[in-house]
Amino acid sequence: MASSAPQSSSAGVPNPKKSLGFIANAMKRKDSFIQFFAMTGILLLSVRSLGQKYRIHDLLEDTHALKQEQETLTDRMKNIKRELLQEASQEPTGLFASRLRLLFGEEN
Repeated sequence: MASSAPQSSSAGVPNPKKSLGFIANAMKRKDSFIQFFAMTGILLLSVRSLGQKYRIHDLLEDTHALKQEQETLTDRMKNIKRELLQEASQEPTGLFASRLRLLFGEEN
């Protein structure tokens, strides 16, 4: 029982030789630590750059899809206007066609 008490007290106290050894080792190999941190930084920047590259690629695809959708919607609007004006021109008074031309901003 007496032998177990000193072991528990020595186990709770950190060994100063190990921590000093680590610090001394770090100071001794300072260049290696600096190189390690520099390479880690470069690796992290490379991963970030790669992510941004793929994000730009996705955004370009989205832009292309949106331009196609805009063209499709523009064509649909033109077709709807043309059909409305065509149906309105069949009215004998022409009042409805002139009102539509005013709404659409056309001079015809």
